[in-house]
Amino acid sequence: MPFIRTAIRKGTSDAVKEAIVHGIHRALVEAINMPDDELFNLVEEFDDNSFYFSRTFNGHSRSDGVVVVEITLRRGRSDAMKRDLYAAIARNLGQHAAVKPADIFIFMHENDYSDWSVGGGIFAMTLVQQRGNEQLSK
Repeated sequence: MPFIRTAIRKGTSDAVKEAIVHGIHRALVEAINMPDDELFNLVEEFDDNSFYFSRTFNGHSRSDGVVVVEITLRRGRSDAMKRDLYAAIARNLGQHAAVKPADIFIFMHENDYSDWSVGGGIFAMTLVQQRGNEQLSK
């Protein structure tokens, strides 16, 4: 299950916010085979006084429409899968939310099952171990 934090400029319309969220989600489903029902994206807004960024870093020309996407998920995806994911996010946000590719920052944070609890305060590693035991007994 990925958990996404998306930072966008304050005042972004609800329709564009939704297009950004769903564009990221579609990319996760298509590029790294995330199940369709694993949509968890916390959208935060920033203004000129809360996010400072270089408009020219790494040779890109950035506008006020910068979108920052932080993806936290269980480790195990190859570099090729990540490359495809980043490209799909940029493509989807460009096509459906009019976000320029140069305005998209994507950061990946990987961890293990032991770093998650996704409901009820249950240690996710316990769920994985139980699932593994059930498969062994069949």
